[in-house]
Amino acid sequence: MTILIKIKRLIIRGKYAFTMKSLDEMDADGLIEEDVLESILNAQFVRTKKSSSRFRRSAQEKVYIIESFTFSGILLYTKGVIRKDGSEEKVYFLISSKKSIPS
Repeated sequence: MTILIKIKRLIIRGKYAFTMKSLDEMDADGLIEEDVLESILNAQFVRTKKSSSRFRRSAQEKVYIIESFTFSGILLYTKGVIRKDGSEEKVYFLISSKKSIPS
């Protein structure tokens, strides 16, 4: 299973959470949770990089970066990590969710 399929399946099953940072970014851009979820479910590609955050759980933790459109055509940029949450299955934590700035 590819990582993008795994992320999408976690989203569909409701196994996701937003960090305060991502909620603040969404609020600043006038976005709602559904916008972010639509963007991830519409995604065709995901980039992966090694996390450099001081909050990472392990030295090998990966950050997944997705840029994709909502159903209404807004391009969003999201970053997230997959973590085990206690005895729960893995959860996708969105650490950044905002409008993408085209380069």
